[in-house]
Amino acid sequence: MKKLSILLMTLGFVLFLAACGSADSGETGESGETAESGAANGESESSETVTISHELGETEVVKNPQNVVVFDYGILDTLDELGIDVTGVVQSSTVPSYLEEYAGEDYENIGSLKEPDFEKIAEINPDVIIISARQASLYDQLSEIAPTIHLAVDEQRYMESFKENMQTVGEIFGKEAEIEEALAEIDEKIESLQEATADMDEKALIVLANDDRISAYGSSSRFGIIHDELGVPEADENIEASTHGMNVSFEYVMEQDPDILYVIDRAGVVGGETTAEELVENELTENTTAYQNDNIIYLNPEYWYLSGGGLQSVMQMVEDIEASIE
Repeated sequence: MKKLSILLMTLGFVLFLAACGSADSGETGESGETAESGAANGESESSETVTISHELGETEVVKNPQNVVVFDYGILDTLDELGIDVTGVVQSSTVPSYLEEYAGEDYENIGSLKEPDFEKIAEINPDVIIISARQASLYDQLSEIAPTIHLAVDEQRYMESFKENMQTVGEIFGKEAEIEEALAEIDEKIESLQEATADMDEKALIVLANDDRISAYGSSSRFGIIHDELGVPEADENIEASTHGMNVSFEYVMEQDPDILYVIDRAGVVGGETTAEELVENELTENTTAYQNDNIIYLNPEYWYLSGGGLQSVMQMVEDIEASIE
């Protein structure tokens, strides 16, 4: 009996020591979480960050952010290509059809390109907000909600700024290798196209069709990549560089007499009553070399107007011009 009592006392002492050891290894903080549970939940204080310099300032962003809000369709195009999840996107404006999954219920609607839903964005509690030119004036307001970075393509140096944006995305999301591979493919395609346009005699004019009117774009403009980067000669070298283009008439188009007429149908993606074909192919343009040689090229407005500056869209843009001069 005495031996049994000693055995029970020894066993109880061992269990007491084990309990103390367990309590010490699971110390709780003020929040009541143990050290292990805090690490498992990925507390931000142990997360790596990167400082991003952009047109509107410098922003510290956590690497591999989980809750991502995106206003720019070009950046959304890129994240989609890289397989990176996003939380909130612009659904109150036209979403490109090849990105139509982001218009579904699996993603939060953060408003329109010019009118963000600040309440919804705050509710999402994003780790990062990515904006472009249309939201630049709202940068301070959005920055109060979460770290905000401005990634817009500079029309004066299209490819250079595009690559900078892509490298920034790669740095934030740990996709540097994938970005470099994709950019190398685009560069190879551009170099091949530049060789084809180096001795090109035909000259091109770019117009944006918007329901009942047109505007022309030249070098250093929104669609100037055709001339500046891809080497297609301009029919008119004196087009005023402007985001919204230079307002022109069809008499102007006839006078310029382009060999190639590139048309981007804005009304076709934002809603309009007149198609680009109905507007552009009229009695005046019938007198142009482009019309007579069946060289009026309708560029896909989803890539050219809605989501330019993305990995998928820029590759498609280069391929469009390549196909137009074959």
